[in-house]
Amino acid sequence: MPIEFAKYHGLGNDFILIDNRHSSEPVITPEQAVDLCDRHFGIGADGVIFALPGQNDTDYTMRIFNSDGSEPEMCGNGIRCLAKFIADLEGSEIHPPQPPLAKGGSESKTEYRIHTGAGVIITELRSDGQVKVDMGVPRLLAAEIPTTLAAADAKAIDVPIKVADKSWSVTCVSMGNPHCITFVEDVSAVALETVGPQFEHNKAFPQRTNTEFIQVVRSDYVKMRVWERGAGVTLACGTGACAAVVAGVLVGKCDRATAVELPGGVLEIEWAEVSGRIYMTGPAQRVFTGCMSD
Repeated sequence: MPIEFAKYHGLGNDFILIDNRHSSEPVITPEQAVDLCDRHFGIGADGVIFALPGQNDTDYTMRIFNSDGSEPEMCGNGIRCLAKFIADLEGSEIHPPQPPLAKGGSESKTEYRIHTGAGVIITELRSDGQVKVDMGVPRLLAAEIPTTLAAADAKAIDVPIKVADKSWSVTCVSMGNPHCITFVEDVSAVALETVGPQFEHNKAFPQRTNTEFIQVVRSDYVKMRVWERGAGVTLACGTGACAAVVAGVLVGKCDRATAVELPGGVLEIEWAEVSGRIYMTGPAQRVFTGCMSD
């Protein structure tokens, strides 16, 4: 049966979006997702995202298959794309007449509560076209990440690890998915394709890990390159940018509000001091729509 899709990207981190609201299970398999994500023989993407019915008082449920067929808990750039996709879907549908709005009411919904494998994520579509996401509270205990670089009930902050015959100092953070952050003098000098897989599959990370390499330009501005678990080198990683700022604050290198420059563009990240919640703001853009068939 033909399946309609849309292609979106967040700072070059690109996804195939599928309207899956009629079913609580994805309409394609992880193996099919691998074929669709192939940039030579398929549509080409870093992952396939499904907009499923909401659960537990949420508006929608998000699931995602990476380009290697694995399923991550969440994706920061992906959830911004999903929010735009949902808004486009709702905007294209014919709705029955609505009663007059109360004074001060809004003509369109700009906020969505989305159920993910990392918990409930709240997205807000702003009038300037940016999407602001409440990413929740970062998890710092080794058991929560998970990693064996510290005791289960301790934090892995600025700890050593040997990868690719070199000793690195890393900080580990979970944004609902695992991240390993290391600060370097020059991100452009990192052999990402060589070092990235060795971090991802290191035995210190039983569920594998995303790895962020960070160059501090100023305390409120950093450059980042990322090796994503299950996707490899990508142009941007939203959860990685959040984790990087958390790590930067923990080791005294970053402000709580820091701009993160990735190869695909800039994300604005804020780690609120009182609530402890992380907020990510960045773009999401539709590239094209299409229809796939057997």
